[in-house]
Amino acid sequence: MLTPAEKTIYTGDTLQGVPVISQLSVKDLAPGQHRFFFQGVPMGTGQHWYVPVVVMQGAQPGKRLVLTAGVHGDELNPVMAVQQIMSQLHPTQMTGTVMAVYDLSRPAKEYTQRLWPTGQKGGALIDLNRVWPGDEMGDDAPTRHAGLLWNRLFQSNVDVALDYHTASTGGEFTMFIFADFRNPEIRQLAELFPVEQIKNDPGESGSLEMAFVKAGIPVMTIEIGGPRSFDRPKIAMTVEGSLNVLKHYGVIAGPLGRTAKDVGTFIGDSFETIRSTTGGYLELLVDLQDRVTPGQTVAIQRNSFGDVVAEYAVSVAGEVATLARDAVSEPGSRVLQILYNSSSPLSGGSHVSGDDY
Repeated sequence: MLTPAEKTIYTGDTLQGVPVISQLSVKDLAPGQHRFFFQGVPMGTGQHWYVPVVVMQGAQPGKRLVLTAGVHGDELNPVMAVQQIMSQLHPTQMTGTVMAVYDLSRPAKEYTQRLWPTGQKGGALIDLNRVWPGDEMGDDAPTRHAGLLWNRLFQSNVDVALDYHTASTGGEFTMFIFADFRNPEIRQLAELFPVEQIKNDPGESGSLEMAFVKAGIPVMTIEIGGPRSFDRPKIAMTVEGSLNVLKHYGVIAGPLGRTAKDVGTFIGDSFETIRSTTGGYLELLVDLQDRVTPGQTVAIQRNSFGDVVAEYAVSVAGEVATLARDAVSEPGSRVLQILYNSSSPLSGGSHVSGDDY
């Protein structure tokens, strides 16, 4: 007999023929595919923001995984990646549960912008990935929205979480993973992905990743290149690694695809961040994944007359992980970040080999 907290609560509404729920319990679902709209925080007019949810419930019990796409509204590669992962799952051939949650930051997604726009106090932009686990009685709508999602969708339904992102508008990432190596299980999962780079990283306060970490749930933040468009090669790497994770936990059967060991993933534990010291037009002298050495000039900046007004050099050895794609750069703007290993005598990095397993 399920307790009230272990039951899915239907509001009685439907949107485009899809039932609306205000609470999910996967224990309450029969084997098969289920689609819902989760009722999020109300808007200022009293209507709600609704979050699309798809649940693949296996024929047998097992691990429960969540795939999240859309904590930021300009991140589109995660949407296609999660859609492709879910399209390859068949409940009759699965154990456990895989839940996909799309467009968590609904108003930001509607405008393809990174931050949640709120109308309070004349208008503000709030980063939904700095308010987790949220608070249903919090001081603003995004915090309350996060609290609803955490308390009524995530907390009691998830054993493992994969949180998919991209760089923000104006920038680009490699195929990259943030993973907290203090948990050996998280490192093992990260190395199941055939990605370009992995950063051993303790997480960011207020992020969805950190909320899962504090709840004792293994999680990774997976950065799939740049925003606002689809990068099919990086999406393919994401799908391959994610299916490896499902195979690792026995959710689906089959041999593993490529892993970090197979592609020689570069691993570091620190970023050197280069920021503009002035305004001007930015010319990058390096690209993603390029190896750099201390003292190397990586970018120059010119004014409108074409005069060089700044040159930027790095102080570490490592690889370019993220960089600006906007050529106009205001003072303080991020130019690029170098991934390196602080424990290396040469401040370099390491590549995954058989010795890491």
